[in-house]
Amino acid sequence: MKNIITLLMLSTLSFTLQADNDNGFGLAGVLSSKNSEDLPEATLSSGMPLLEQKTLTLQSGKYYEWEISSDGSQELALAGADFLRAIWIDEIVIEGIEIRPLGIDSLEFDEAGTVEISFLAIKPGTYSFGVPDRESQTLEIIIE
Repeated sequence: MKNIITLLMLSTLSFTLQADNDNGFGLAGVLSSKNSEDLPEATLSSGMPLLEQKTLTLQSGKYYEWEISSDGSQELALAGADFLRAIWIDEIVIEGIEIRPLGIDSLEFDEAGTVEISFLAIKPGTYSFGVPDRESQTLEIIIE
């Protein structure tokens, strides 16, 4: 039994050291600052596009932080369950309150405010994310 425990401990140590040396991310791995990127801030406003560009391209395995603000001009929701299932959400921050959900289907802004979503892109594919039934306010998100 001691030999098995020793072998497991050595395997774990070897894997940790190898991960540290191979990818350059250190012990924090994919959550390290070397693997993170801020996305352009999206603004939710009645009749206006979320972003200047209609397509957002992400890399699978990369950690992103995304601020989405609403100007309060209209009660609007952002939906895209397929996209939200293709990412691992680390946290959602609303007015300094950190939420660590298991998953979400949508976000709804009843008034002006900002939400910051920190997530890891996981599943490659092409997804839609935006205001339901409003093509001009919907992004195509590609995870490569």
